[in-house]
Amino acid sequence: MPMNRAHRKLCSSEKWAQTTRDMILPFALEDVPLGDDVLEIGPGYGANLRVLVEDVPRLTAAEVDGETAAMLQEKWGSRARVLHADGADLPLPDASFDSVVCFTMLHHVPTATQQDRIFTEAFRVLRPGGVFAGSDSLPGFRFWLLHLGDTNNTVDPERLPARLAAAGFMEIAVTRHASGGGIRFRGRKGS
Repeated sequence: MPMNRAHRKLCSSEKWAQTTRDMILPFALEDVPLGDDVLEIGPGYGANLRVLVEDVPRLTAAEVDGETAAMLQEKWGSRARVLHADGADLPLPDASFDSVVCFTMLHHVPTATQQDRIFTEAFRVLRPGGVFAGSDSLPGFRFWLLHLGDTNNTVDPERLPARLAAAGFMEIAVTRHASGGGIRFRGRKGS
């Protein structure tokens, strides 16, 4: 994974799992109808997955790092479908999910072009009327310290709506968290 040792330790900790459960997911998914079939792109160590698996009937997780995907499969494979797959090139059929989500992972995607391919793939695998939703971090001093030596390509919240629209989404919303440390986004695939 494109993360330094301190970052990996934080993201695999119980403290991060609790932060995800109590803060990140409630903010990112407020008023988002997930439906029955949900795809999470970039679950990392599974902090989000462990919450989602309790809330949705069918969960698929696509993780680009092979070792991490194997760990997720071992830990959650009986309750979620785990794929070793790139979110920018998903081995999934068109229109197969009610929602696609991703949380605090876009800044680990090396280029804007690859991020845009993730948006395009999310659109492709969504059913008509489905929603793409998630969150990401915004840069700040503590953020930069944590990401020393990491792949770090933050998303500009001002440009994100146009990028999601270019992928085909409508009813796009990008909202900054009150703390200023992150954003949530969502877009819908037309019927």
